[in-house]
Amino acid sequence: MEAKVKWVDGVMFVGETGSGHAIVIDGPVDHGGRNMGARPMELLLLGVGGCSSFDVVQILQKGRNDIVDCVCEVSAERVDAIPSVFSKIHLHFVISGKDLKESAVERAVKLSAEKYCSASIMLGKVVDITHDFEVIEV
Repeated sequence: MEAKVKWVDGVMFVGETGSGHAIVIDGPVDHGGRNMGARPMELLLLGVGGCSSFDVVQILQKGRNDIVDCVCEVSAERVDAIPSVFSKIHLHFVISGKDLKESAVERAVKLSAEKYCSASIMLGKVVDITHDFEVIEV
């Protein structure tokens, strides 16, 4: 896996993935940015949320669960020091579907957290990561 990050100006960069997708990375005005893109630490949260969501959806679909939506709300706390690393990350899944069993969703979230989500498992070695979920019947 490869990626490239190219400086544009100020504290703005363009990141390009090995699969050819690009994203703008920028900082706030008070740090020399123009607020034109995501912050690097926000991208870490998107990565862990996206990785875990990928697993949860696939596990539920393979179990023939009729899901219609999956939203992963990721929240985090950072230490008040430099470097301002994450101290806690919480993933809250909101899964919508027809006749969904809570036990199936719970199993999918647990499997992602403990077995499949590379990002969550890697970050979990240095950050307290928690997961929970709610099921919405549609």
